[in-house]
Amino acid sequence: MRFRPPLVYLISALAILTGCGGDADYKPVDFTKTVPIAHPDSRPVQENILRVAVAAMISPKETFIHYRELLDYLGRKSGHSIQLIQRRTYDEVNALFPKGDIDLAFICTGPFAASREKLGFQALATPQVRGQPYYQSYLIVHKDSPLQKFDDLRGRVFAFTDPDSNTGAMVPRFWLAQLGETPESFFSKTIFTYSHDNSILAVAKGLVDAAAVDGHQWEYFEHFSPAYTSKTRVIRKSQPFGSPPLVASDRLKYDVRSKTQEIMLSMHTDPEGKRILENLLIDRFVAPREEWYEPARAMIAGLPASAK
Repeated sequence: MRFRPPLVYLISALAILTGCGGDADYKPVDFTKTVPIAHPDSRPVQENILRVAVAAMISPKETFIHYRELLDYLGRKSGHSIQLIQRRTYDEVNALFPKGDIDLAFICTGPFAASREKLGFQALATPQVRGQPYYQSYLIVHKDSPLQKFDDLRGRVFAFTDPDSNTGAMVPRFWLAQLGETPESFFSKTIFTYSHDNSILAVAKGLVDAAAVDGHQWEYFEHFSPAYTSKTRVIRKSQPFGSPPLVASDRLKYDVRSKTQEIMLSMHTDPEGKRILENLLIDRFVAPREEWYEPARAMIAGLPASAK
C-alpha cells in the first residue's frame, strides 16, 4: 500500500492576512487545489503589496502562526500589505519568480545554490541559529530501531521530503552516489512526504524506516513539541550548509529590496522582532555570504544527472 502523508493543517490565507487567532481560524488545506495567479501583464498594478511565499518545508499550525507574525512585522515596518502565496512543492514556489508572480520568498538552500541566475532572485537575509548561519541534514530512524548507520538502510523504506530539498533529498542522494548506488538500487521503497515534520512523523509512527530532514526543523520540534522527535534518533548529520535564505525577485524595486533587507537584519534589536525570532529559534538574520552556499552548490554539481 502506498504511504500517504497525514492530513496537514495550515492557517488559511484569510487568517494570515487579517491576523486572526484561535482554533477557529484553522482548517485543512488541500495543496493539490491551487489558486491560479493572473499573468503579470493582466494584473492591476498594486504598488503597496508585497507577495511573499513560504516553501512547504513545514506544516504545523504553530509554526505558521510565527510566520504570520514575522510577515505582519515586515508589513508594518515596510508600510506594505503582505500577500502570502503558498504552494505544495519547492518547484511550484520557484516557478513563480520567472513569471513575475512573487516578490519575496523563504526558499530552500538547494534551489538558491543551483538555480539563482535562472530563476532570477537574490538573497537578502540568512537566519543565524545557535550562533551559526548554517544547518545540516539529519538522518533519523525510530528510537527503538536497530539501524545505526546509513549502510544499514539497504533494503529499507526511506522517506524523502521534497524532490528539490537540500537536506531532505539532495544530501541522501549524494550519500548514495558516494556508495555507487541510487534510491532504486539501495532502498526497497521510497516516498515523498513534502514536509520535514511529515517525515519526522512517518519515522516516529514506524511508517518508514528512516528519513533525512532539516536539522533546524528537527531541533525546533524537539524544543517546542517533542512528542514525535522523542520517538526518533539521529544517526548521521551532514556537513554544514548555508541556511535557507529569504530571497527577493530581481524585479523588485531596489528601494523596496533594500528596505526589506534593513528590516530583517535589524529585527533582533527590536523587542517585538526579537520575540518573534525567539519563537522561531532564530538568533537573528544576517547578510548572506556566497561561501556559505558553496558546499551545497558543489554537492549538487557532483550528483549524477539522474539524481538532480
